[in-house]
Amino acid sequence: MTSTSVTSGGAAAVARPGRSRRSNLAVPGSSPKMLDKARGLPVDQVFMDIEDAVAPIAKPEARTHIVAALNEGGYEGKVRTVRVNDWTTQWTYADVVEVVEGAGPNLDCIMLPKVQTADQVIALDLLLTQIEKSNGFEVGRIGIEAQIENAMGLINVDAIAAASPRVETIIFGPADFMASINMKSLVVGEQPPGYDVGDAYHYILMRILMAARAHDKLAIDGPYLAIKDVEGYRRVASRSAALGFDGKWVLHPGQVDAANEVYSPRQEDYDQAELILDAYAYFTSAEGGAKGAVMLGDEMIDEASRKMAIVIAAKGRAAGMSRTQTFTPPA
Repeated sequence: MTSTSVTSGGAAAVARPGRSRRSNLAVPGSSPKMLDKARGLPVDQVFMDIEDAVAPIAKPEARTHIVAALNEGGYEGKVRTVRVNDWTTQWTYADVVEVVEGAGPNLDCIMLPKVQTADQVIALDLLLTQIEKSNGFEVGRIGIEAQIENAMGLINVDAIAAASPRVETIIFGPADFMASINMKSLVVGEQPPGYDVGDAYHYILMRILMAARAHDKLAIDGPYLAIKDVEGYRRVASRSAALGFDGKWVLHPGQVDAANEVYSPRQEDYDQAELILDAYAYFTSAEGGAKGAVMLGDEMIDEASRKMAIVIAAKGRAAGMSRTQTFTPPA
């Protein structure tokens, strides 16, 4: 995933790694015990929280714990992210400055909650750039994850996704969003009472997904608060995964395996995708007859098939899957 745009005064685009984010574990930054436990969990991302999971009085201490945890390490193979407080609070600048100056080389992304406008992303980009330059860090390496949590943010989500080359993910924050639109429900993750046909969140999810895909970003679904109901988590996660979302938050170790499974391709689908790519590359070559459409088993494949296969193959590769079948050109 790469970008070529440059924000005014912000970071020039750098090649952004294609990081898998099937499971995105929320960890309160105020809890050294939970920060330590996260090291051993098979999650794609750990995001250390200074926002809603941390009481106002504990936020300065949470920054200290997070810096220490990042510098101590042990999160190899995971995307290391810190969720700071949003720009309407008095804590944002200190969150960013203390965490990035203290542990910048060991940090992958900053998650910005309650994003309402592109300017808020640009402001974070500018602050990150100044910190990187003043500390001799690689400029532009730290990514931004933008969390959409209210009506204004959803209206502006396309501009938010395009606001900075640092942006890697667009995230749905359901609880605050429900409050922002006066949704008649206190249950986060399930359908609101009385909504008995369809999915009340379908438009929101699709709007986020379209903005993310239009700008080559990942789309991440938010939390499911009934942490003991793993089957409920799996059911809800399957909806956004079916649409094309790349992952979902996990709030408890019991949700991790479900997230990793739901947002990975099935083995048979991954194998078929790789076969399609190999077969199409061969048959469109001079050696294979320069054909535009051919049969692969009982299925006709063409350029559209290749594009679909690229998506599934990329998800499988990012998840570390291994293919169990290989393509053999006809004799």
